[in-house]
Amino acid sequence: MANDVRVKVTLSCTECKQRNYNTTKNKRNNSERLELMKYCKFCKKETLHRETK
Repeated sequence: MANDVRVKVTLSCTECKQRNYNTTKNKRNNSERLELMKYCKFCKKETLHRETK
């Protein structure tokens, strides 16, 4: 399993920069960074969350 296709990623809020969510993504299908609209408990609203390193 050294060459896993699915990797763990962390999503951070673009407004407050807090790291809120952990998820996985498929490297073969999504080579670019993941961007999702998620709820941020620090901003108390739905904001864009981007994949961080």
